[in-house]
Parts: sequence; C-alpha cells; structure tokens
Amino acid sequence: MRRTALPPDALDATDRAILNALQDGFPLAPHPFAEAGKALGIGEEELIARIRNLREGGAITRFGPFFDAEAMGGAFCLCAMAVPAAHFDAVVTLVNAHPEVAHNYERAHRLNMWFVLATGRPEGIERVARKIEAETGLSVLRFPKLKEFFVGFRVKA
Repeated sequence: MRRTALPPDALDATDRAILNALQDGFPLAPHPFAEAGKALGIGEEELIARIRNLREGGAITRFGPFFDAEAMGGAFCLCAMAVPAAHFDAVVTLVNAHPEVAHNYERAHRLNMWFVLATGRPEGIERVARKIEAETGLSVLRFPKLKEFFVGFRVKA
C-alpha cells in the first residue's frame, strides 16, 4: 500500500490517458485489452504491461470489475479502525489479506484505517469483521449503508 504521493514525473501522458479512459469502462469483447489499447493508440501487450506497472508502482490499488454485491444477494459495509501508528503496516497486511476487503485507505484521524467489506451474503459482513477483530485485537466499527447515492466520481490523472 503506497503511503506517499507519487513523484510528479511518475506517470507519462500515456499512463494518464489510460487512467482517465479506463475509469469510464472497459470493453466487453473477446480481446478487451486489444480494443481498449486501440482506442488509446497502443497495443494490447503494452496496455497490459502499463496497467501492471501502474499497480506495482502504487498509482492504482487494483484493476478489475466492480460487482454490485447487494444486487447478487450479498452486502457492503464501510468499516473503520483506530490503529496505533506503530502497528499500522502489520494491521493493514492482516486486513487486506481478506478477499472481502476493498478500498482500504489510511486517514489522518483517530479512525485512521477505512475499508469496505463486500460479502456474498449479508451475514458475511459480521463474520469477516469479527475475524479481523480477532486477528488484530482492534475493534472494527461498522457503518452499513442506509441509502445509496450515485455520485459518478472520476479522478483526472
């Protein structure tokens, strides 16, 4: 998990174009990387390599589909933890080891770790949160979604 900003020269114009374009969707096609690459003026292999480099360099945390767990009978829950600074790296490693964890962010606040749990069944939220508590010895505060809003958030790279 990258905990510092990328240097200003870490991304070239093509990397920025990739980040901007792929926030709005990815082709559903037999060769999606080839189609996406063509729209960006690069080849399939170069696109795959650049996405890998963006991930390994910390510019992105993941690349993959986003599924609506609730629409498939599952659940989402925003969670927060107060993690002692000296143990933050160890705790983030334990938390992120759970495949149900997404969007884990450090914040400058007493509740300094925020993440989303997404599970295949609603009762999975409690199971995973309790497991994280047992592994870390820290409380996991749960903030279940009461109402959904679509914001359409995009970040210009």
